[in-house]
Amino acid sequence: MGFVQGVHRNQVVMFPESLDEYVSDDNPVRFIDAFVDSLDLRALGFERAVPAETGRPPYHPGVLLKLYVYGYLNRIRSSRKLEREAQRNVELMWLLGKLTPDFKTIADFRRDNGQPIRAVFREFTQVCRRLELYGGQLVAVDGSKFKAVNSRDRNFTQRKLEDLDKRADKKIQRYLEELDEADEREQDSQKPTAEELREKIEWLQGRKEVYGKLREQMEENGESQVSLTDPDARTMWLGHSRGTDVAYNVQITVDAKHKLIVDHEVTN
Repeated sequence: MGFVQGVHRNQVVMFPESLDEYVSDDNPVRFIDAFVDSLDLRALGFERAVPAETGRPPYHPGVLLKLYVYGYLNRIRSSRKLEREAQRNVELMWLLGKLTPDFKTIADFRRDNGQPIRAVFREFTQVCRRLELYGGQLVAVDGSKFKAVNSRDRNFTQRKLEDLDKRADKKIQRYLEELDEADEREQDSQKPTAEELREKIEWLQGRKEVYGKLREQMEENGESQVSLTDPDARTMWLGHSRGTDVAYNVQITVDAKHKLIVDHEVTN
């Protein structure tokens, strides 16, 4: 008995299949398409909802919103991954009309339309209510930790700043001692020169100033931590096997009827 045979990729057919035939009638992308098309993007506050009369034509915000929602539903958060999917994913080819925006365009859209995108999720909740998809009798609340872009090195606590300050003082003292030695002896090519030591001391003094300003900032704001890349991110305990990391705590409320998210809130 042989194997199931596919169609040869070079086979020519008289009536080629349309892109629509590759997307089933119950595919979720059809709902995404209909839902976004039903929105008044201008009223929601999306930029470039009305194109300018001059300059290069932009992508319609509805196209980029469809791509964003598709990525949200399929757990594709990276702009670069969304760019690749738009070039090879048949569902996205159908959804976007074979448009392929680059990752920079996708990232800028998300950055420039934060509030309108939140309004879209509120509109989706209203659609679910009108369709009676929420039971409204029982909800469950749970939280998840989402890792931030902020690295550990750019997250500071009072204790960490005090420790860094002490380390800087010790290094400055060591460099000063080496500077005295360099003034008393002839230059050794294997050791730092007096000028190099002065530069290191100056750099460390600059770091101490930065640590001092960060401490003042935390005292003024009443915060126990400060993150430089993601200001709202905090060092959090992720679990016994995962330790701690700089993250966000996302609280999610889910309705019991169809397991749909009713509300969510990001806290630190």
